[in-house]
Amino acid sequence: MLIHSASQLLTLAGGPQRGADLGRLGIITDGAVLIRSGKIVETGPSADLRQRYPDEESFDAGGRVVMPGFVDPHTHAIWAGDRAAEFEMRLEGRSYLEILAAGGGILSTVKQTRQASLEKLKAETRPRLAAMLAHGTTTAEVKTGYGLDPQTELRMLAALLELDAEGPLELALTYLGAHAIAPEYKENPQGYTDLLCQQMLPELKVWWQANAAGRSLPFVDVFCETGAFTLDQSRQVLQSAARLGFPLKIHADEFDNLGGASLAAELGAVSADHLVKTSPADIQALGQSTCVAVGLPCTPFGLAEREYTPARAILAAGGILALATDLNPGTAWGGDMQFSIALACRYMRLTPAQAIAAATINAAAAIRREHDLGSLEAGKQADLLVLSVSDYRHLGYRFGDNLVAAVMKRGRIID
Repeated sequence: MLIHSASQLLTLAGGPQRGADLGRLGIITDGAVLIRSGKIVETGPSADLRQRYPDEESFDAGGRVVMPGFVDPHTHAIWAGDRAAEFEMRLEGRSYLEILAAGGGILSTVKQTRQASLEKLKAETRPRLAAMLAHGTTTAEVKTGYGLDPQTELRMLAALLELDAEGPLELALTYLGAHAIAPEYKENPQGYTDLLCQQMLPELKVWWQANAAGRSLPFVDVFCETGAFTLDQSRQVLQSAARLGFPLKIHADEFDNLGGASLAAELGAVSADHLVKTSPADIQALGQSTCVAVGLPCTPFGLAEREYTPARAILAAGGILALATDLNPGTAWGGDMQFSIALACRYMRLTPAQAIAAATINAAAAIRREHDLGSLEAGKQADLLVLSVSDYRHLGYRFGDNLVAAVMKRGRIID
């Protein structure tokens, strides 16, 4: 298919964008893109491509923006139940500890998820994935982490593998057994950390090789935060995962600066995510590494907090900045990357062009897929969006409306 007559074809060619380079959209005015067998063959001016391929099946973009599909590199999209009552308690002024004492918080979701069958997990997750796709996300990372025991964590992974096979939204998988201290180990956090390292991670590798043959190993993530895993425990988890060959991610500096971002840079983690309280020294460490800094603006918004990821400081340090939604039941039940872009423009002080690059090519780098996703370049997977507007700056400028008119995944327009 030849998609032509795009007012602006955003190619984002040239790979992940560091520091001051962020925001290079590679715009072709009145652009076209040729797609065959689910791959991009060529991009260029519409007049040139229409002349060279006069017999190609065509799609008229009608003077609208055409761009890569969004990549959402941080979500917790699989869980059971909800925490609406907890949201109301927060608005009434109850503290997090009071909510925990009343049965709320992450352990509420853990309880409901442990009780859910594989079929129930898939049934509750499908509508969330469908909504993400409808708003332009063509690939999403999804984490486990609401099981906190060997069997539930693996059941979540099994559900995600089946959902990925169903498509059309493509999933990158992350094992987050280190999301919180399991309730059975409340008085023995180190005991749960040891369980993860000595039993759960080795069992994960054996299970994966038996159930996901041919797929790359999933990421292993850890929540390095006060009340979750200490810096030393996070190092123990990540080093154990690395010895088994797993690629690494980390939740760091959402509420306190424990040094998780520097740990991520030191260990060669693919990404460090949240990064709200990150220190200048940690920002410099990220800027000198290949670790992608992932901002999650929907989370402070969901918690009505005032601090967001210090994007300008990360860019000044030369870092690779990406955006994600952090879709989850407790703090950010929303998987709309368009809204994440709008928040990033307002509270992280990104331009629309910077936010778009952070949500596409840099987001692809945050899941190690920059070689085949995140830009419109020859040889890459044909995942793209046709917007309902003629100027890309409407992304960020507007919110609350879905500006995606059409979604293409692997060269097929999704009805």
